[in-house]
Amino acid sequence: MAWNSRVDHVAPFRVMHLLEMAQAREAAGHDVIHLEVGEPDFATPEPIIAAGQQALASGHTRYTPAAGLPALREAIAGHYAEHFNATVDPARILVTPGASGALLLASQLLVETGSRVLMADPNYPCNRHFMALAGAEIDAVSVGRDSGWQMDAALVAQHWREDTSLAMLASPSNPTGHTLSAQQLSAVLAAVAEREGEVIVDEIYQGLNYDDAPLSATSLSANAFVVNSFSKYFGMTGWRLGWLVAPEHAVEPLTRLAQNMFLAAATPSQHAALAAFTPKCRGILEQRRETLKERRQVLLEGLAGLGLAPDLPPQGAFYLWLDISRYSRDSQAFCERLLQEENVAITPGIDFAVRGGEHHVRIAFTNDVARLEEAVARIARFVGRL
Repeated sequence: MAWNSRVDHVAPFRVMHLLEMAQAREAAGHDVIHLEVGEPDFATPEPIIAAGQQALASGHTRYTPAAGLPALREAIAGHYAEHFNATVDPARILVTPGASGALLLASQLLVETGSRVLMADPNYPCNRHFMALAGAEIDAVSVGRDSGWQMDAALVAQHWREDTSLAMLASPSNPTGHTLSAQQLSAVLAAVAEREGEVIVDEIYQGLNYDDAPLSATSLSANAFVVNSFSKYFGMTGWRLGWLVAPEHAVEPLTRLAQNMFLAAATPSQHAALAAFTPKCRGILEQRRETLKERRQVLLEGLAGLGLAPDLPPQGAFYLWLDISRYSRDSQAFCERLLQEENVAITPGIDFAVRGGEHHVRIAFTNDVARLEEAVARIARFVGRL
């Protein structure tokens, strides 16, 4: 049978192969340190769990409107007002099944066959795949230290073509953890607007900032499409809940798409998420952010002695993007050998980068300090043998 040819543009997630290998080693009795999957070891905060349980007990199990529970859309708008000094009409917010649902809506609205989309390389692979499945051609723009591992306005101007319609940014980014400043983001927004294009800003790791205050594109523009999630900062990965902030004129077609693609996000999850914005929950989440900041420092210090620490430390998210070229030019083989020989699971860079991924790996600091220190010791033994 012939499948849709666009499926050929969707590459497998190599980290899942590493995860299966790691789980098999665990089942065989090995002590594996998991630093491969982008999910911290924290449970969902108790206030959110309690709110979800109460929602179920109260019978909140029927559909909400396609754009989401009105109270939750208002709470998200209040979050932008309180923490980002941004005025966002709740009517511009669509609650979705995870940030993936938001990306699905945006991709179906903004691109079509033949559209060209700019995004940084490296980047989260699903961002590329969503756009490719909608028929777009992806122009992966190589970024590095000179641009702060972000696609800046100069790169947008350099790579924009006549048939480019969209630029996609991520701040903080996955896999590098780097952010765009307000000045940089404003410049990109202006550069795209000058070319009559659209911008999607992936803010899924917003709030997990360590060296600068969190920033939102909503405070700079009412025309950007902003994707966010309850998974990362709010600790609700398995609840599958995200949102999309859209320009006012885009809300009606996006709502039609949502009605047809998924009807609505999960109702109990939406009620549970209301508790994410309470002061009690905020205190828990900020404590966790400080814990992640400490973990980042432990890894940076430990890896520096091995020549593996990034020369530009990440400002956010919970990842380190490491250049392993002094030890290997095959990140997949490097990760597989590290797992087999030292029982440390990390992610090959080829999952994220169109170019240069074979020279990089991603480490997620999603384990406690003692486990991270043990992981560094094992990595030191491993590279010492290379």
